[in-house]
Amino acid sequence: MKFYNILIKYRLYIGLVLIVAGLAMNLTISGFWPVFPLYLVGLILIAGHFFFGPLRLIQEHMESGNMEEAEKVINSIQFPNLLYKPIRSVYYTLKGNIAMMKQDFDSAEVNMKKGLDLGMPMKEAEGASMLQMGMLAMQKNDMRGAESYIRQALRKGLPDKENHAAAYLQMCSLMMNKREFRAAKDFFRKAKALKPTTPQIVDQIKQIEKYISRIPG
Repeated sequence: MKFYNILIKYRLYIGLVLIVAGLAMNLTISGFWPVFPLYLVGLILIAGHFFFGPLRLIQEHMESGNMEEAEKVINSIQFPNLLYKPIRSVYYTLKGNIAMMKQDFDSAEVNMKKGLDLGMPMKEAEGASMLQMGMLAMQKNDMRGAESYIRQALRKGLPDKENHAAAYLQMCSLMMNKREFRAAKDFFRKAKALKPTTPQIVDQIKQIEKYISRIPG
C-alpha cells in the first residue's frame, strides 16, 4: 500500500525518467523495439498523473483528518480539466469540502456546484453533496434554497445514518423557522431514532430536545 502511494505521488517524474531513459537507450545502444516497454510504461504513468490525479492520497489525508496535507495535494493538481470526468467531479467536491471546513463558503459553493454539475459517480455521494449545499445555503441565510437542497439529498440517498440524522435535524430547524411545528417534530423524531454517534449531532439533538416538546403541534 505504501509503495502504491509513493508511485501515485511520483509517477509523473518516474514516467518522465523512463521516457528519457528510453530515448537515451534508443539513440545510443539499441533500436526502438527493445526499449518500447520503457516508453509504454512511462506514457501510462504520465497519463495516469493527468487523467486520474492523486485522488487516493487526498482521500487518505481527509479520512485521517489531516486537512493541511489534503489541501496540499489538491493544490498540486495543476490541470483539473484533464482529469477523467467522474474524478474531476470528486476533485471539485473535495475542494468544496476543504473550503467549507475553512469557512470559505463562497468558494465552497462554487466548487460543490461544479462537482454536482459534472455528475457524481454514486447516488449517495450526490446526496451528500446536496446536503452540504443545503448547509451552505443555511449559512448564507437562504432558507428556501437550503430546504430544496436537503430534500433533494434525502431523495437521492445518503451514505450513512450520520448524514441522514444531520439532514433530518437541518429539516427540523427549517420547519421550526417556518413555524411548521408538526413537521419539525417529525423530522426530529426521525433524527433521534437513528441514534447517531457524531458528537456535534448528538449535542444538537440534546439542545433541540430541551424545548421541542414545549412547542405546539
